[in-house]
Amino acid sequence: MSAADLELLNRFQRDFPLTAYPFRVIAERLGWSENEVLTALRRLLEEGKVSRVGAVFATRRLGVSTLAALAVPPSRLEAAAQRVNEYPEVNHNYQREHAFNLWFVLTTATAARLQAVLAEIGHETGGSLLDLPLLEEFHIDLGFDLQGGRRPAPAPQTATVGDATRVRPGESDQTLLAALQSGLPLVSRPYDALARQLGRSERTVLGRLRYWLEQGLIKRLGVIVRHRALGYRANAMVVWDIPDAEVGAVGRMLAAESGVNLCYRRLRRLPHWPYNLFCMMHGHQRESVLERLDQLRVEQDLMTYPYAVLFSTRCFRQRGAYYLPLAPPAPSPSIPLGVNPAWTS
Repeated sequence: MSAADLELLNRFQRDFPLTAYPFRVIAERLGWSENEVLTALRRLLEEGKVSRVGAVFATRRLGVSTLAALAVPPSRLEAAAQRVNEYPEVNHNYQREHAFNLWFVLTTATAARLQAVLAEIGHETGGSLLDLPLLEEFHIDLGFDLQGGRRPAPAPQTATVGDATRVRPGESDQTLLAALQSGLPLVSRPYDALARQLGRSERTVLGRLRYWLEQGLIKRLGVIVRHRALGYRANAMVVWDIPDAEVGAVGRMLAAESGVNLCYRRLRRLPHWPYNLFCMMHGHQRESVLERLDQLRVEQDLMTYPYAVLFSTRCFRQRGAYYLPLAPPAPSPSIPLGVNPAWTS
């Protein structure tokens, strides 16, 4: 990737201009023309290096979300992944190196819908299932560092599940949220184009986005990158078994370290899953990720804590959360029913 593309992607993953001509503002900051910015973003989108230009919403403010894992026989893994992807509420879906080999993020408008989808997936795939809801976040959705430790985001802040105030959007807001799910149009006046699509004014759309940012409903507004397509193919989910009294301090420490792109605490599921602290570490080579992990374990006195490293080996889906799916997926007979119970309680 060129240095110019790298600068564009790293600088504008957040704090995207809320003005009538945002790409013109970006162009002025980069010393480019507006047309060059739009052309570059369209190309990066076509190449799969950019997912969208748009909003990352605070999941727990709008709905409910969980990280789930399935233990699926290798011969049925692809079929199971395809079945999971039939649910529009699934935004991430990866194969990882573990007995629990299929990991996906599920985000729904209600807890009832989330549990219904989990039950359907567990039943239809026949795989043992883990439901690992978020308990505390230390560094989530603040942007992906593309320049070796120079994060484009502010210092991470800790938030617990109890801190989140649920927002129940009215019909007008739901329409705007639904339109934002796939990102802003890559045109000179994207907010005006979005407003016209919804029969509103550009001023109204800009005002609503500013308000959602101020209220923390939108975590960031900007370019959403696909790290695998950018060469970060050694992606490890590092999980730790930390005493509950210490997990907050350890999580805050790891969240501030370079090389750690996500860090959060999730529920244990004993006896099948003893880990309660999750970190995502990304690199170009597997060896460099493991080397950085070893450095962290030594430098931060983590050698005594049990841990596991789950590298992802295949990406079945990576996109933003769809809070407002148009319709539930149709039943699929392609995967035979199994007898293993779903470990969701």
